[in-house]
Amino acid sequence: MSEKYKPQFPRMAQLKTTTDLRDYLTRNDIGLPFDETLLPPAESPFNRPIQLKSGKTIGNSLCILPMEGWDGTTDGRPTDFTRTRWKKFAISGAKLLFGCEAVAVCHSGKANPNQLVLNNETFSDFVELRQLILDAHTEAFGQTDDLLIGLQLTHSGRFCKPADKKTFEPKILYSHPFLNSKFGMSADHPVLTDEDIDQIIEQYVEAARLAQKAGFDFVDVKHCHGYLGHEFLSAVSREGRYGGSFENRTRFLRTIVAGIREAAPGLEIGIRLSAFDMLPFKKGPTGAGIPEGAEQYPFAFGGKANGLGFDLTETKMLLSLVESLGIQLVCVTGGSPYYNPHLMRPALFPPSDGYLPPEDPLLGVKRQLDVTHELKQAFPNLVIIGSGYSYLQEWLPNVAQHVLRTGMADSVGFGRMVLSYPTMPADMLAGRALVRNQICRTFSDCTTAPRNGLISGCYPLDPLYKKTAEADQLKALKESL
Repeated sequence: MSEKYKPQFPRMAQLKTTTDLRDYLTRNDIGLPFDETLLPPAESPFNRPIQLKSGKTIGNSLCILPMEGWDGTTDGRPTDFTRTRWKKFAISGAKLLFGCEAVAVCHSGKANPNQLVLNNETFSDFVELRQLILDAHTEAFGQTDDLLIGLQLTHSGRFCKPADKKTFEPKILYSHPFLNSKFGMSADHPVLTDEDIDQIIEQYVEAARLAQKAGFDFVDVKHCHGYLGHEFLSAVSREGRYGGSFENRTRFLRTIVAGIREAAPGLEIGIRLSAFDMLPFKKGPTGAGIPEGAEQYPFAFGGKANGLGFDLTETKMLLSLVESLGIQLVCVTGGSPYYNPHLMRPALFPPSDGYLPPEDPLLGVKRQLDVTHELKQAFPNLVIIGSGYSYLQEWLPNVAQHVLRTGMADSVGFGRMVLSYPTMPADMLAGRALVRNQICRTFSDCTTAPRNGLISGCYPLDPLYKKTAEADQLKALKESL
């Protein structure tokens, strides 16, 4: 967005005291819970370990969420930019690294030409990335016995862009009434066959085998944000073994898990799940997001039939299945950054291809907290990780402490926040004051840049990215908008 843009809601930094925050929430009828006082480290739920059924221990209740990188090589290997980002995860202080990064299981499934890919050719790079984390974490905190490192495995489905940063090469499961046209596909764009899906499943299993061989503790079988795993859950109009009924729409997950159990026995499995979805949104006359018009919308997994609001009936059915499959780690998110980003990434400043917030972003934070809480209550034996906290900024610790202290979730996840402030979790764990000039202000540059073919990173606050030629390109792009 242009720097001339004036947000329609107050910036979080303007709410300087607990009285300011409480009064604002009350005045606007936003029931966002928070603790006015942070507990000392010895009493803080941030330092509470998590015991897994496998016997492994996660050393605290803070988590680094997986993010999509745009800075690898075109053959799927990490670069120095990638390694710098992974080192930030290592020194964060969080003891659960939920996937580290979205890693494609095949080149045709990449979301951008510079996304990492795990295969036999790139295997040694992942061995080195994991060792980088172990070395940096040991140097910062002395031990890694209580550190759990995962790798998120993904196929980008209808959002594949393997060869060109701006050209989609969609691999879809069904014709979507809005998304097909929104992303340049005809209504009769070819869909993946059941045989195509069988092959993709084999690629997931092989990637999981390699992840275990490289030393990772678990893999996240990604089911969120409109990518392939998530699209299966909404494939109600698809015919064949992978669509229609709930049983068929979850066959993809069940078959992958069974394959991993056979090929990589003992490897933990997690799932990052868009627990709810809604209609795609578009920029309205005022620039704010408005939903596409539809009387009935059957494609919102975890959503109501009209495409607005959420209904967690099928979400709970899925988590019952997940639990029966022996999966314990579940990271909760919602919606998709491609068609309704305010649901999963509340922000005042939208990315270049987005829209102004259609609601107070604090309502988006509260929605994710409420959904996560409801799922935790329904599945007390699952380890539930919450996300969507970055917009809270200075108030993140106060809300996170309340969530953990009252059992609304088992772990609190950090995404884009650690790009600008990698040691924020460590500061929270130690009871240190936050470093205000490192706090993510949700300018969305970390999305606008890659959406326009630039490397991903925090351009406003990270000195590494401020010095790049891409920073000047990004500034010019934003001014032109």
